[in-house]
Amino acid sequence: MASPGTRLRTTWRRLRPLPGGRRLFSWLLGWMVPYSGSVHPLVLELESGFARARIADRRRVRNHLHSVHAVALANIAELVSGLAMTVGLPDGVRGIVIALSIRYLKKARGPLTAEARFQIPAVTAEAEHDFESVITDAAGDVVARATVRWRLGPVPRP
Repeated sequence: MASPGTRLRTTWRRLRPLPGGRRLFSWLLGWMVPYSGSVHPLVLELESGFARARIADRRRVRNHLHSVHAVALANIAELVSGLAMTVGLPDGVRGIVIALSIRYLKKARGPLTAEARFQIPAVTAEAEHDFESVITDAAGDVVARATVRWRLGPVPRP
């Protein structure tokens, strides 16, 4: 059976070039991962160790300060980290997020783009690794930086 990363990568490669393919992929992702889908991410780029997604500034993700809520920012930061990691893991390796820290640097308003770019380590034994996700606004200003800690390791044999 193919790993989740293999299935995700295959679906992305099939849908991305189609008209509306990125939107369809993003909708399917939101359906499969409902909490992450709650911010309605649009996946823009996806490959091993790299993911970029955008969220709109909508009333549903705003706070009382009329900016995008801190948890919505954490949500999209974790999502791009997870996408970049999952599509890069080889069969026989699994990963799980065990910690997330985020620094909010500026009020988040307007369309926001989250990006995670990192080298996926070779995994021979269980270990923890930190990876960064960066969220920028339409002007290119960084509004938040997140560190996502992953526990990576071989899938146990039954």
